[in-house]
Amino acid sequence: MRNYLAVLNRELKSYFSSPIAYVVIAMFLIIAGIFYYLIVTNFVQYCMQADMQAQYYRMAPRNMNVNMMAIRPILHNLSLFYIFFLPLITMRLFAEEKKSGTIELLLTSPITNSQTILGKFSAAALLSLIMLLFTALNVLLLFFYGKPEIGPILTGYLGLFLLGLSYIAFGVFFSTITDNQIIAAAITYMFILFFWAIGWVSGAVNPAVGKVLANFSLIEHFDDFAKGVLDTKHVVFYLSFITSGLFLSYVSIESAKWRGR
Repeated sequence: MRNYLAVLNRELKSYFSSPIAYVVIAMFLIIAGIFYYLIVTNFVQYCMQADMQAQYYRMAPRNMNVNMMAIRPILHNLSLFYIFFLPLITMRLFAEEKKSGTIELLLTSPITNSQTILGKFSAAALLSLIMLLFTALNVLLLFFYGKPEIGPILTGYLGLFLLGLSYIAFGVFFSTITDNQIIAAAITYMFILFFWAIGWVSGAVNPAVGKVLANFSLIEHFDDFAKGVLDTKHVVFYLSFITSGLFLSYVSIESAKWRGR
């Protein structure tokens, strides 16, 4: 545990002692804030128009579902923004060690490969969690102007966190196979986009094939979280995805260790 915490502390210091963490968080929050403003503004305008129509036709005002019309789109936007920002967090984790030559020190130190991988993974996970918590402040503002259901918000953020961990796990893996941070980020982008795209393709092919593709789609498993549905099959899928990425990272580091002997 001590070695794991040492790696975690080292990576967190590395993030926040350079501009990368601040730039990534700032850009993520700016873009998320812009889309939050657009979604909420559109929702408010729609509510005002519906209220005016109800008064004109002397009808009962329509009940607007803030969760469905505002919070759900916000959550889906955040899941999309994650694609572009999380690879920027993971690209340096091992690629930088290889580039600088410090990977040899890691491989020969008393710290096990598992502790190194988990420490780096946890540091990136904490950074992604900080990003999410800042966006939650925007969502909380909606409670001053309406009555959102708390359940879908909690499940939505749980789904976002698991989705982010899935991205990070494979981002760590792709960082272990190259010493170029840009290449590591690019491969991670392509990998994530592939598992997004199969969700879109699933609706345009044979239903039987589409069902199989949907089962492997990262976004299809997130949909229920955004709707407030907590299904164990989605949790298991993300945990399996995360475990696979970390296992491949371990295999990659082990093979590099043996090649160096």
